[in-house]
Amino acid sequence: MATAVAVTNLTRAFGDFIAVDRVTFDVPEGQIFGFLGPNGAGKTTVIRMLTGLLAPTSGSGRVAGLDVATQAEAIKRRIGYMSQLFSMYGDLTVEENIALFAGLYGVTGARFRARRDWVLDMAHLESHRGQLTGDLPLGWKQRLALGCAMLHEPPILFLDEPTSGVDPLSRRSFWELIDAESARGTTVFVSTHYMEEAEYCQRLALMNRGRLIALDRPAALRDQMTDPILELSTENGPAAVRALTGVPGVIEASLFGREVHLVVEDEPAARRTLPALLAERGLACRRLARVRPSLEDVFVALVRREGGAVAG
Repeated sequence: MATAVAVTNLTRAFGDFIAVDRVTFDVPEGQIFGFLGPNGAGKTTVIRMLTGLLAPTSGSGRVAGLDVATQAEAIKRRIGYMSQLFSMYGDLTVEENIALFAGLYGVTGARFRARRDWVLDMAHLESHRGQLTGDLPLGWKQRLALGCAMLHEPPILFLDEPTSGVDPLSRRSFWELIDAESARGTTVFVSTHYMEEAEYCQRLALMNRGRLIALDRPAALRDQMTDPILELSTENGPAAVRALTGVPGVIEASLFGREVHLVVEDEPAARRTLPALLAERGLACRRLARVRPSLEDVFVALVRREGGAVAG
């Protein structure tokens, strides 16, 4: 399988601050590649280098066979890019935004008309083509931004936290579109902080403090976590997290929806001691059962192992 994106020791410094530190990975053509990490991990800086918006300080990178250091303008013509701000002009209509991006990508004539109609259909905006983009609901802006990024039918699509701020239904609809594009052979490079979205990706890279700390398939990443994880049901999850954080034998306590996930050193010992400890603090233990690690559990454990996320 050919390689769509390849980077070796990619580094970016801003003065004395190393935002991206010797990152190495590759993305095969047609793959949905997830890029995860807490705020400040360096995800957006990597994407800006790969999309020709920022020159690397050192290391190398190739996108669609082009060098990120010397062929940035050519890369921009070969990719689609959608930022977390969607990059739409609110004072232009839907159709005017499509025409503007078509002009930037050199899509003209009959091809423009065909691609414009495709965007309007894909985004369900046929009856809103004359509406100001700034007046659209957020989920509609998101679909329009995706369509504009794909007007020129790029082989590689970069999506930087594309579902940030949109509702769960819009997120699911968006991922259905991504799956369809991948099935047609488009390589999709997507950063996200939603763990449920990471499950849609065929491979995941996890960044923290500018470094790549994990790279594998979602199932393989879960399998690498060997510490037992217990799911605790109680009436006050936040209070339970506070009560159990720092307790001997409890490696990590974190909220997981309405439940609490506990990474423990010794499962039998935890089952014996933790319910009584909670009772001493006035908290009832309704259920304490071992569960399979989720990607969120893996994410928290790996970031903790690497020194935690950047504060703030």
